[in-house]
Amino acid sequence: MSLSEAEIIRIYGKRWDIEVFFKTCKSYLKLSKEYHGLSYDALTAHVAVVFTRYMLMSVAKRDDEDERTLGELFYYMVDELADITFSHSMQLITEAMLASVQKVFHASDEQIAEFTADFISRLPEYMQELLKNNDLTAKNSIEVPS
Repeated sequence: MSLSEAEIIRIYGKRWDIEVFFKTCKSYLKLSKEYHGLSYDALTAHVAVVFTRYMLMSVAKRDDEDERTLGELFYYMVDELADITFSHSMQLITEAMLASVQKVFHASDEQIAEFTADFISRLPEYMQELLKNNDLTAKNSIEVPS
């Protein structure tokens, strides 16, 4: 009784979508009538297949009715979940390490630059190459050995 009208409508809206989902699965996708086995695994598999059919139908319906295509959504998702590059991940790790060294050991900027140069010189050559044009080395005025 303590919920506001807006909250009740919001909750009912979610519930209504669930009701439509189950009605569609039962009436049109034969959730309850297509399979009559007693095996729990088989029943679970049947429900998964029916729900997958519903999802495929929903995607097809959305693709037909919505001007935003699935392809557009895919590219938005790819942009959001872009992989981090090796050089960027090395930069993040090195910056975190340098910040810790500076805080814990109260190192000066010159000491940090010397430490960074020594650290990078100990890395394999392919890593040094990737870090040559890195912001971290430019920020600390460090020359990466060739």
